[in-house]
Amino acid sequence: MSQKRTIFEEVGNDKLPERPRPQTGLIDRAQHGARGAIRVWMILLFALVMAMIVVGGLTRLTDSGLSITEWKPVTGALPPMNAASWENEFQKYRTIPEYQLQNKGMTLAEFKVIYWWEWAHRQLGRVIGLVWAVGFVFFWASKRIPTGWTPRLLGIGALGGMQGAIGWWMVSSGLTGERLDVASYRLATHLGLAFVILGFIAWYVFLLGRRDAELMQARRSREAKLFSMTTGLMHFAFLQILLGALVAGIDAGRGYTDWPLMARRFFPEGAFSLTPLWRNFFEDDGLVQFMHRMAGYLLFIFGLIVWRRSRSSGNAHTRRSFDWMAVMLFGQIVLGVVTVMQSSPWHIAIVHQIGAVLLWVLILRARFLAQYPLPQSVRGAGR
Repeated sequence: MSQKRTIFEEVGNDKLPERPRPQTGLIDRAQHGARGAIRVWMILLFALVMAMIVVGGLTRLTDSGLSITEWKPVTGALPPMNAASWENEFQKYRTIPEYQLQNKGMTLAEFKVIYWWEWAHRQLGRVIGLVWAVGFVFFWASKRIPTGWTPRLLGIGALGGMQGAIGWWMVSSGLTGERLDVASYRLATHLGLAFVILGFIAWYVFLLGRRDAELMQARRSREAKLFSMTTGLMHFAFLQILLGALVAGIDAGRGYTDWPLMARRFFPEGAFSLTPLWRNFFEDDGLVQFMHRMAGYLLFIFGLIVWRRSRSSGNAHTRRSFDWMAVMLFGQIVLGVVTVMQSSPWHIAIVHQIGAVLLWVLILRARFLAQYPLPQSVRGAGR
């Protein structure tokens, strides 16, 4: 006979068979993939692309870009291995206008210096391609790519392959006999695509640093107006980068070394002397430098407007990201003025180019946080 229960006794003390607990988050776990590992891979690619931009800038500043006159994506990975091979490469270089009109009488030892710069630039491009390919194949074969990320990662590889082809398209423009250096608009295309690739990688690094659920939650607090203004600033900065490439392409930074005027004039004299008219916007050193200067002033003013708008953000992390962007923007303006007034020596010009990379990434970071604000406590929201 069963014993009576008291009213204070909990029902269900009898041991019942335990039911298996349902496992939650399986779908989310499958979608999550190897976000951390892929993010590390993206950071490595970011560092390599940034190094590629720096080495490419030094290659241009040392006039080394035309030292290798052929495009051999595979066999070109090996440099000359003996005296005969070096002499053969030097002989090819002696046939192009740059040698005949600018470097005539160059010794083999001097040629090796510019050859190694260009070879290092191309070799670094091969390393980037290899790092991308190995990483993508590994993550794809092991099915560790998060849902929806395969096209993004493939896109990075496709842009990298396109960059290699555009690089040769750029170099070939200086081998035809029409000009001493590469075409400035082709150089601008080459550098512009490098910044596009760097921008995509940086954005993916930001996205992979947080879980999808966190991003969806953060998006509900997005600051649409600030995001839109920063998008405009990003495009404006990209235009300024292209204008900087035009300046570098024709060595326009080595003339008109006074500031804020240009040869004691606001607008350079004889700016539209070339025909047809459109050539002046790419090949006249005075006009190209003038455009770069004016765009820099406007970019600075617009950047300050965007920064002022960020002061109304209720998120301390977002405001701080715009603070850093504004600091770098001011520093880049100062670097640009110093570069021009010193007639663009390579060691200052390359710092100016690195500054462009840092400013580009800081603008992207501020834009990302306007779209996906970081969580903060009520205390952290104080100003």
